[in-house]
Amino acid sequence: MFTSTRLRGVAARMVWRLPRAAGAAALALAAALPLRAQQPAATGSVEGTVTDAETAAPLAGAIVQLRGTGLGAVTDVAGRFRIGGVAPGAYVVSAERIGSREATARIEVGAGAVARVELKLGTAAVALPTVVVTATREAQRLGQTAATVGVVGGAELARTKPTHPAEVLGQIPGVWVSVTGGEGHMTSIRLPQTTNPMYLFLEDGVPTRSTGFYNHNALYEVNVPQAERIEVLKGPATALYGSDAIGGVINVETRAPSAAPSAEAYVEGGAFGWRRVLGSLSGTRGADGLRADLNVTRSDGWRSATGYDRQSGTLRWDRRLGAATSLKTVADVTHVDQQTAGASALLRADFERDPRQNYTPISFRRVLALRLSSALEHRTERSLLSLTPYARYDDMDILPNWSLTYDPTTYDTRNASIGLLAKYRRELGWLGARVIAGVDIDHSPGSRLERAIQPTRDGEVFTSYVENDTLYDYDVTFQGISPYAQLDASPTERLHLTAGLRYDHVGFDYATRLAPVQTGKYRRPADASPTYDHLSPKLGATYEATEALNLYALYGHGFRAPSEGQLFRQGQAANTIDLRPVVADNVEAGARGRLLGRLAYQVAVYRMDVKDDILSYINPDGTRETVNAGETLHRGIEAGLGAELLAGVRADVAYSRSRHTYERWSPKPGVDYAGHEVEAAPRTTLNARLNWTPRRPAGARLGLEWVRIGSFWEDAENTHRYGGHDLLNLRVNAPLGRGLELVGRLDNVTDARYAETALYTAARGEELAPGMPRSVFLGLEYHWNR
Repeated sequence: MFTSTRLRGVAARMVWRLPRAAGAAALALAAALPLRAQQPAATGSVEGTVTDAETAAPLAGAIVQLRGTGLGAVTDVAGRFRIGGVAPGAYVVSAERIGSREATARIEVGAGAVARVELKLGTAAVALPTVVVTATREAQRLGQTAATVGVVGGAELARTKPTHPAEVLGQIPGVWVSVTGGEGHMTSIRLPQTTNPMYLFLEDGVPTRSTGFYNHNALYEVNVPQAERIEVLKGPATALYGSDAIGGVINVETRAPSAAPSAEAYVEGGAFGWRRVLGSLSGTRGADGLRADLNVTRSDGWRSATGYDRQSGTLRWDRRLGAATSLKTVADVTHVDQQTAGASALLRADFERDPRQNYTPISFRRVLALRLSSALEHRTERSLLSLTPYARYDDMDILPNWSLTYDPTTYDTRNASIGLLAKYRRELGWLGARVIAGVDIDHSPGSRLERAIQPTRDGEVFTSYVENDTLYDYDVTFQGISPYAQLDASPTERLHLTAGLRYDHVGFDYATRLAPVQTGKYRRPADASPTYDHLSPKLGATYEATEALNLYALYGHGFRAPSEGQLFRQGQAANTIDLRPVVADNVEAGARGRLLGRLAYQVAVYRMDVKDDILSYINPDGTRETVNAGETLHRGIEAGLGAELLAGVRADVAYSRSRHTYERWSPKPGVDYAGHEVEAAPRTTLNARLNWTPRRPAGARLGLEWVRIGSFWEDAENTHRYGGHDLLNLRVNAPLGRGLELVGRLDNVTDARYAETALYTAARGEELAPGMPRSVFLGLEYHWNR
């Protein structure tokens, strides 16, 4: 654990290293800046605003473009934009924004003159997003994005008010998020269900955790129900993200301050002692916009000793520093206190007889997460400079329930971070080309203190414990410097090409306070400083044939360094310091578009080869060893469909079919899994929704959702299979007038018995973590706008 002396030492090292990191960023950016192109003397400009067609409120973050020129801008918090350097002539100007229909207008630009225009955006009738931000860390038209991107919009989040990220992320094809207790989760995107660091979690583009200190539960440190939107970028699709971004990137965007003063309050109660209060205050005055969000949640848990408390707050301050410069500062704090840290699986007989029981009531998880970031953006007519320094602090004290039967311990991990995300984008003025260059810097000192425990057991139930010897006590610092460059070009108005390259230089400085141990169940490595260097290329193309058909294809190479726990928490593995990094090669192709203004679709096929995957090999006695896994192959097809069937009635379907196999893996002599399917990898996932939105009262909705998780193997030997499950959920939104709205939902309508996770071992047999039974939740929301 950090003492005050150690904290002062960490702070001193961070201050000493920050100038060197900033210098590296400056050199990388300076090398990427092309000479400023000369602008034609006789040019004009386009200025205007983008507003909501129904409320007339200004819309920030809308992409405005002059068709056929490559010129464009993004609206500020007041909905304003300016496009300079426009040659005289007639143009069509368009505006697009997530969740809105495109708006266009015809304008005439004269030499030395300003053409003014107002564009009004209405609500989109179909779900396919037109604008995304994650692929390039700024707003970009989806039609120009050579990647598979799924979006859960702000309107859906506001209506659903999810109690867990799984309730909305399953609406994206190929995304399966399972519940592990409270808001804990495991994620599966083009990979099997896993707790390994294969996904990058972001808030407003800033990693919620350091690469060196990965936590698969990262979304419980983000205020999801009050977010603006969630974007999922699948696979290693872009040079702008490095280690961890193999399966995909999940980016949660915070809500911008409202133009006029506003307030929201939401109170909810439900099954099993569920209670939640959400509150928000927002407004803009002059150049400053402010939003404050609060989330206080409490649940007794539907199973024995599975209570959950969460308090989190988000403060966002947007400031205009001039017509071309803006500053966005976001501060977050999250505290989680959870009984039973994990899914708490049951033997098959108890799963069928009494799923509410809990073998591990002594387990717990306590988390404190703090984040602060400040994004400075400066735009000119043909360039964007973005600098985002950030700081983080994470503390987790845990008694994990999943290892009580074979590795009972309790541990505390802490880490602090300072970092910088620096990016420069410049339009080159030929073939619609632009270059994006930048560098990511992360300096994260941390520690682990882990002790053995001696639990007392009554049958299958662990009832108490006492602490024993200290097993691990070490300091470790993660450092990463990762420059990247990407070139985008449009040889024709419809064809868009992209090529990128990223270089990751990452490593750890590890120092143990305990003597190294080379034998036994808890081996400890000596002091070490492993480093990893890797180049990751990306290539892609999109072709906008028509509004009804946008084709894209890409190749992406991904890289993931081992995490702190995999390297230095050795266990009984022979050697973890020399674990090789995971690498992945992904190829995919897809099509998306709109038909007849009523139907949106997106289809993608992919093949991803993963080499040296880091997995936990389960020995016959149930113990685990961290090892490299040779090679795995992941193939699949994903399809999304949204259609307005009748006035006010729409259907949405997210479907995936995949196959995940071990191509090479022989973890022990005489054990060979080559040709076997990877466990915890359903071949089929499906999410289908039918929603009715009557004309009156405005904002009312009645929705029915069908969720299907297909069967999957429970073990690498492929001897036991979980049969899959189907769930039905019902949701209702009922405006009551005077700013009041009733929000209700009925989860698991048929009261199906199902498992969130399923595992088979020779030592324990089949273990299943039961999912929540039929549950009712009811909330009341109040909106106030001036």
